This record gives sequence, structure tokens and C-alpha cells, in this order.
Amino acid sequence: LFSHHAVLSQGAAAMAGGRERVAYLLKQLHRASCMCPAHSHTYSQGTESATLGKTDYAFEMAVSNIRYGEGVTKEVGMDLQNIGAKKVCVMTDKNLCQLPPMKAVLDSLTKNGIAFTIYDNVRVEPTDQSFMDAIEFAKKGEFDSYIAVGGGSVIDTCKCADLYASSPESEFLDYVNAPIGKGKPVKVTLKPLIAGKEVCFKTATFVR
Repeated sequence: LFSHHAVLSQGAAAMAGGRERVAYLLKQLHRASCMCPAHSHTYSQGTESATLGKTDYAFEMAVSNIRYGEGVTKEVGMDLQNIGAKKVCVMTDKNLCQLPPMKAVLDSLTKNGIAFTIYDNVRVEPTDQSFMDAIEFAKKGEFDSYIAVGGGSVIDTCKCADLYASSPESEFLDYVNAPIGKGKPVKVTLKPLIAGKEVCFKTATFVR
């Protein structure tokens, strides 16, 4: 019995030592790191008296504007009017082109007097060729804004078209990640792009 209690005491002491060691390491990281909460992954408001389960970390997220809710699709024309858009490219696919979300977008653009051209040849799971077709369309159209109505394939294709139309001298592989492409950084100014996807044709998320 005495031996059993001794083992338990040793185990408790080891756990306490472990907690003290963790607290010590946190303090050292805190002293050596940047104190700015936006840039330091080790920043903590409570490291000087750190205890397990009570450490409060700060972080920063930089994201695009997101609007979510029933009927927000109807506001896209007003948004484009507010930024002074004059010639808009609306990208989607053949299926979605016939559905209510697309109609809501076009009705909003028409109501707010925004001139637009539709590109509905987006391919689900885009290929190099489908990307290049959209890029060529965007270059010829000389659009000042873009709307992507659909899921990931539509949004990716629209972003790609915006990028290469804004940098017409670039080759296709310039912005493709290495080792396949050259992986060049994007240094050109892109045109405004609003992307949205509706769920059950009632609620929508649009990202600028």
C-alpha cells in the first residue's frame, strides 16, 4: 500500500512539473515574439500567468466583403452601379443559365441600368482550354467588372478570365503554380468581381 501511494505521489509531481514546464516555455515564446496580436502566432494576453485551459490567443482575418441572406442577389445591380460599372461580364454555365438565380441577377442589372454580356460556356471541372476560351472572351469584351453566378468552377473561371484580361501580355502558364507553370506573382490591378451562389433559390452569398 505504501509503495502504491509513493507511485501516485511521484506521478502527481511529474504532472505538476509538466505544467510548470509548459508555462515556462510559453513565457519564453512570449518574450521572444512580436507583441502585435495581428502578426504573432504566439501572442497571448495571459502568458505571464499561463495556466492550462485559460490562455487567450488573438488573431486577425482579412477577407472579402460577404453578404448573406434571403434576396441579396437582387442587390447586385445596385452594388455595381455604386462602383460605377459600365460594362459587366456575367459568367455562368449552361444549366444555371436557365435557373432562377441567374434570372435574379439579370433582372437586378437591368433594373439598375447596367449593360452586361453573358458568358455561359463555363465547364464543370475546368480544363486548360475552357479557361483559355473564357480568357479570350474577356479580352475581347474589355469589361470593367465581372459577376460569377455558380459554384467553384464558375468562380474559378471568372477569376482566371479577370486576371488574364487585366494582364493581356501574360502567357497562360505565367500564373500557374510551379513546377507546371512559372508561378509569377500577380502585380496587375484586377477588375471588380462579385461571386455568388444561391441555395434553394432563397438565400444567397455574394462575395466582393
